[in-house]
Amino acid sequence: MRLAVLGALVPALLLQASTPPAVTDAAWQDAERSSGSFAATTIPAPTLNGQCSYEPNLLGLGAYVRILWKAPEGYSVADAELQASTSGLGSALAPLTGFSLTAETTGTAAGGYVTDVPVNLLGGLLGLGTELQLSIVMKRFGWTSKAASVATNAGLVAGLGGSCRNLPPDA
Repeated sequence: MRLAVLGALVPALLLQASTPPAVTDAAWQDAERSSGSFAATTIPAPTLNGQCSYEPNLLGLGAYVRILWKAPEGYSVADAELQASTSGLGSALAPLTGFSLTAETTGTAAGGYVTDVPVNLLGGLLGLGTELQLSIVMKRFGWTSKAASVATNAGLVAGLGGSCRNLPPDA
């Protein structure tokens, strides 16, 4: 029985192998065309809406930097983050550790915000005669806006000569 099956199978395989398949031309053709575009989200930057100030208080104790700013339309203080330069003006910015922007900010989205940044949180970043950059950015969808920034200097002793100035918007 096996011999009979094998005898029938061999000629069938030989016939299949000797007959090449027919050539087929295949092509993709479709008259419809499609196009599209995409863009990255741009998070609008906050703006400074008044001159910042360095408030030394009595003998520099409880000194703070006051920043007057406004969130873009549709954003609030909850979308904002305060960043500080890591080693003087113009250096890399990083979130200010131990600072709650919502707790230290008063005002409204419509009228603008006032944020007081205690100088003691700036620690060694704000040394004698050193300018420090404080920046407020908006964050949403994993993206970060350009910054609204101020530069502050604690002055020499007990806040004498301390100052703050608004920096021009990031280009």
